[in-house]
Amino acid sequence: MSKVLSYSKADECSVSIGGGDGGNIRYARNSVSTSGAISSMQLQIASTFGKKQGITTINEYDDASLEKAVRRAESLAQLAPENPEYMPLLGPQTYREPAKTFIPETAAITTKLRADLAEKSLGVARDAKVTAAGYLENSANFSALMNSHGLFAYNTGTSVNFSVTMRTNDGTGSGYASGGYNDINALDVPGDSKTAAWKAAKSGGAKAIEPGKYTVILEPAAGIVLLENLYGSLDARGADEGRNFLSMPGGKTRLGEKLVDEQVNIYSDPWNEQLPTGNYNGEGLPQERVSWIEKGVVKNLVYSRYWAQKKGVKPVPNPDGFIMTGGNASLDDLIKGTEKGILVTRLWYIRAVDPQTLLFTGLTRDGTFYIENGEIKYPVKNFRFNESPIIMLNNLEALGRPVRTISGEGGGSALIPPMKVRDFTFTSLSDAI
Repeated sequence: MSKVLSYSKADECSVSIGGGDGGNIRYARNSVSTSGAISSMQLQIASTFGKKQGITTINEYDDASLEKAVRRAESLAQLAPENPEYMPLLGPQTYREPAKTFIPETAAITTKLRADLAEKSLGVARDAKVTAAGYLENSANFSALMNSHGLFAYNTGTSVNFSVTMRTNDGTGSGYASGGYNDINALDVPGDSKTAAWKAAKSGGAKAIEPGKYTVILEPAAGIVLLENLYGSLDARGADEGRNFLSMPGGKTRLGEKLVDEQVNIYSDPWNEQLPTGNYNGEGLPQERVSWIEKGVVKNLVYSRYWAQKKGVKPVPNPDGFIMTGGNASLDDLIKGTEKGILVTRLWYIRAVDPQTLLFTGLTRDGTFYIENGEIKYPVKNFRFNESPIIMLNNLEALGRPVRTISGEGGGSALIPPMKVRDFTFTSLSDAI
């Protein structure tokens, strides 16, 4: 990276490099279908003259190739139009010691271990007499950033993600489970597979009940796909410019306003032991612990460097993970405390209906169950829903114990609780399982 900067003739130059090693295994119809390994690395050069910037990427690292890439970035910059919102590169930053994002045992995952884990999942499927389709992938990665103003940042990380769908052989029942962690030791492939198999067996022969407003218990895998649309909309510029749910007439915003139930506390913390993330963002801004919603009140918004300068405030980078606090109850406890309701294990195919009210539509899938007198009584046919996470978080009745969850839609990670919510709106039935 220092060599690249030494070749630069631009007013400013930034170099980032990232890559990693990983592997995956996929199975379907109770048989492994693919297995692979990936190793990649890429370097990006951003050269700037005034407010004109050019960017090149390269995966060749000899001196001649590096210098050629620098000249190419500079040539593109000279041809580019000025960016009126360009911000000068940051100088040296002070970063807190990175969280424990890199776990050696995860980095050491082998092809054999992936195959053994897949076999354990398939063994559960065979014992339960259901058909499994699953995917497991792992990676060990690094990223680094250096610029001509003296900034340098470096992170490493590991991840292992697993998801499995089990279906009954007659095609009437389906179950799903997933897990994603930095640490392979936290992943429970047999346990997740048993959960999916149980849901598949219990969801066959579902009954149709009338759509309407119901008390629901959302498992974390269901709740995250609505909550991530709330997380992703905490943008100050969108609010100031009247483009999101935090906007108010006259250019005002709902920052500081109580927007949801006081049980709701949402924050990000790169050093959380269950959800550790990187300590800087793509521009090199240090990440910090940030409270986004506190006792239902919107406390902070994401400010890009440009918008922060325009508004005279400190920039606040978008975090890599969100945490929602909860209680001590388990999912089973929430079910036992429900007189009548519906257990939703997964939501999918989420689409925006009205971005300014955060109204979304989507479908339940992979096991939806009717609860009566604290027990799961029978499976019900899937529903289409129309719901806003804002309304949902105003209708909270109880929160369970937070667990690390990966989104089946956006792919991001969060630490969130199962939620018991009243008046969740189901608009129609779906014949899909």
